[in-house]
Amino acid sequence: MEEKTRQAIQIDLSQFKLHIRLKHKTELTLHFDSPSRMFYLAVIALVVNEMKRLGKITSIPLQAHSDLLALLNETIGRTAGSSDSEHLIPRIYRKWKDALPDLENGPLFKVIGRKKELENGIGKTYQFTESEKDLWANLFEYRGSHENVRLRFSIDKLGVGLDDVIILYEEYQNGEAWDKFILGLRQKEGEKPEHVEIVPQESKIPATPSREERVRLLKRWQLAALVLVLIIAVLAICGPIFTLPQAGLRL
Repeated sequence: MEEKTRQAIQIDLSQFKLHIRLKHKTELTLHFDSPSRMFYLAVIALVVNEMKRLGKITSIPLQAHSDLLALLNETIGRTAGSSDSEHLIPRIYRKWKDALPDLENGPLFKVIGRKKELENGIGKTYQFTESEKDLWANLFEYRGSHENVRLRFSIDKLGVGLDDVIILYEEYQNGEAWDKFILGLRQKEGEKPEHVEIVPQESKIPATPSREERVRLLKRWQLAALVLVLIIAVLAICGPIFTLPQAGLRL
């Protein structure tokens, strides 16, 4: 791998790992190893890919990508962002603002090669140096509000540019990697069984009547038969209503 690649920030969407490997700085490899964590790493990749597409480090409005966020949430996130699409973007805002920048307390990843240690008998936590925490916190910037969210992956604060950040997926890199990643998610989503309303097509073969229709038809035939029996009985008792004498017709 080239020297520049080894020093780059790598967003690996195949293994859901974020590598921060900058020259003369602390190196970190963060593993986003649950649906919720995978979802938020994908949001980071979305922001980076949009900045690369625009050619500048800038905040990215999430409202313009609501359909894509919903796809990420339903597939890899398994509704980790929010089962209610209306609350998805506000929840991303809260996570980006409060949890993602907090390397030590944010439960969004595990650190490769680190062992958890007891701290003050309260629980288990990873131990980070101040420079490591600063390195991580400097990557995130948010603007706007819960309703109008703009996110930025602030890599310029680390002294690197867009070319030093690489999105990886399988053997692909950057825009092509992102496109292949999204295409794979769309294909998986398309494989899910969906309820399809079957509309009967017109056919020359008459449809079989339902039970209720058969009952109604039977009652009609029974009524017609009863009327016919009554007519025959009246004719037998009273004689023919019409006679045809030889001399002519007489009512």
